Amino acid sequence: MKVACLTSNLVFAASLIAGALANPLITREQALETVAKALAERATPQAPDGYTPEGVNCPSTRPSIRSAAQLSPEERSWLSQRRNNTVPAMRDLLGRLNITGFDVNSYMDRVSNNASALPNIAIAASGGGYRALMNGAGAVAAFDSRTSGSNGPGQIGGLLQSATYLAGLSGGGWLVGSLYVNNFTSVQSIIDASPDDSYNLWQFQNPIYQGPERTGIQLLDSAGYFTNIYQTVEGKEDAGFNVSITDYWGRALAFQLVNATEGGPAYTWSSIQTDPAFSQANAPMPILVADGRAPGEQLISSNSTVYEMNPWEIGSWDPTVFGFAPMRYVGSNFSGGALPANQDCISGFDNAGYVMGTSSSLFNQALLMLNTSSSDSGVLRDALTAVLSNIGEDSNDIADWSPNPFYHYNNDSNPNAASKRLTLVDGGEDLQNIPLYPVIQPERHVDVIFAIDSSADTVLPDGTTTGWPNGTSLVATYQRSLNPTIENGTAFPAVPDQNTFINLGLNHRPTFFGCDSSNQTGDHPLVVYLPNAPYVYNTNFSTFDPVYNISERNAAIMNGYDVATMGNGTVDSMWPTCVGCAILSRSLERTGTQVPDVCNMCFERYCWNGTIASELPNPPYNPSLILEDQAVDVTSGAAAGETFSKMAVVGMAAIAAAVLAA
Repeated sequence: MKVACLTSNLVFAASLIAGALANPLITREQALETVAKALAERATPQAPDGYTPEGVNCPSTRPSIRSAAQLSPEERSWLSQRRNNTVPAMRDLLGRLNITGFDVNSYMDRVSNNASALPNIAIAASGGGYRALMNGAGAVAAFDSRTSGSNGPGQIGGLLQSATYLAGLSGGGWLVGSLYVNNFTSVQSIIDASPDDSYNLWQFQNPIYQGPERTGIQLLDSAGYFTNIYQTVEGKEDAGFNVSITDYWGRALAFQLVNATEGGPAYTWSSIQTDPAFSQANAPMPILVADGRAPGEQLISSNSTVYEMNPWEIGSWDPTVFGFAPMRYVGSNFSGGALPANQDCISGFDNAGYVMGTSSSLFNQALLMLNTSSSDSGVLRDALTAVLSNIGEDSNDIADWSPNPFYHYNNDSNPNAASKRLTLVDGGEDLQNIPLYPVIQPERHVDVIFAIDSSADTVLPDGTTTGWPNGTSLVATYQRSLNPTIENGTAFPAVPDQNTFINLGLNHRPTFFGCDSSNQTGDHPLVVYLPNAPYVYNTNFSTFDPVYNISERNAAIMNGYDVATMGNGTVDSMWPTCVGCAILSRSLERTGTQVPDVCNMCFERYCWNGTIASELPNPPYNPSLILEDQAVDVTSGAAAGETFSKMAVVGMAAIAAAVLAA
């Protein structure tokens, strides 16, 4: 494996050097600098033949499907490091949050060597297209101690470094995936990069169905972009694998999310295993979510089989499948949980763009806009037409993971066991738009989930979507947890109906659910609900809006930062303290430690108290800016009031500067 990886890197380096030196727009020195950055700052391309899966020598212990009765050996080993590695960051974070009457250092000294007592944190970023990526990015930036100003007063930087899991779905999956595939980079680093820099991500100025600008390591013009996508997918099909629109979608998506030449066709999701930040347990475990759906099937949360995709495995905890396949060898012909002796191991199927595309397959239709695009896209448009003629228009959201790794696995419970085809779709299609499923699994023992909701649920009486969350995702997950045929031991705190969310303002500010664990059924985490709301910028963009200039992108990220920090603590100066109390809550219970008075005040302030207000909201939810005097004006590249001077002192200084400069 080391030899193969080295060879792959050398080939990659050679291709980078050749491509960069051939670019007449840059000097030799710029070309070599580009290559150095590319090799130093991103994961390794481990697929044996670019995007095309290929047979490789199997390891001495042949890969197989394992039961979901417990965590994988890889995750258990990794957790033994990760839980220890969170202690310094958690100690520093809690020590800054002004939890009066609580000795953080003494408590951390007492629990730091006991993983069962130490707080166990997860972060979950919802779907919602680019809106979700940008709003989620703002929250992650607020949680990240690497963000400029995030460790000051009113800030919660270090929460990311204290977390064990980071889950994403659809647009939230683009956020999570792009950070990890690029060596666990920071939102700050992405924002700091100039649009003309050879090392940059999240350039949304051009719609994905037109392709990126030809700058830096991006050497393709529009015609070359379309041809490249077509040819890489054609290689997979010629090798005998089923392809779907998600193959094309994932390849196009990678040009925006994987900072490598031609979108990094050899970058795999399983390569995250060997990334130093992750392999040394210095970053949370990334998890993306998708749903299993047969073509034409109607999904609801109570009948869906939910799949998770982590660096080691793909599979489901649900009692239907209740098994996991090794991610590195997905694409191999498993049968009955084993790989027959006459079958090769297949590697390279788990392309990073394809995994991110699978979790967001609802957006496949973005590529169907090629029908009205330029003639440059003709070759790709013809390929999409051919795919649709084979699978039908109603199945254009399918990601085809055939051969089915769970073929004849758990035949009595697995409804797809008899099919050699496994088709997955966007993880939000069953209404569970926040990826809570992986982090409420009892085997993971998560204490608190910071749930970032960028959903577009709200509508006006005339049916116009206004693009804000109303708790629908939490309701779907809660209802699923009550279904005895599918819940399989998972528990979720009680939540009210969507009208109550709006009428009580629970969709407009942070809310804690499940504060009193003694008054709940099952062992469940406390959920800190962080709904998207307009602080300094209206971020209720259409889910399918594909274009954002740099100012709009940065303003949306800034607003997401404010959502997570409640305007850097200006809306409620107690909020950072209450974040600390939420982190500690379950740990204090387990250790029999008296809850500080200030935490009781926080729980009274932020915990849903069980009140129901189910009447139709009147007037309908259509909020104004919470920090009106600090509103961002992206049309002029400036902001009202002293927004940016304030942010330079406490918060996203670099983001503010980027908005001004754009």
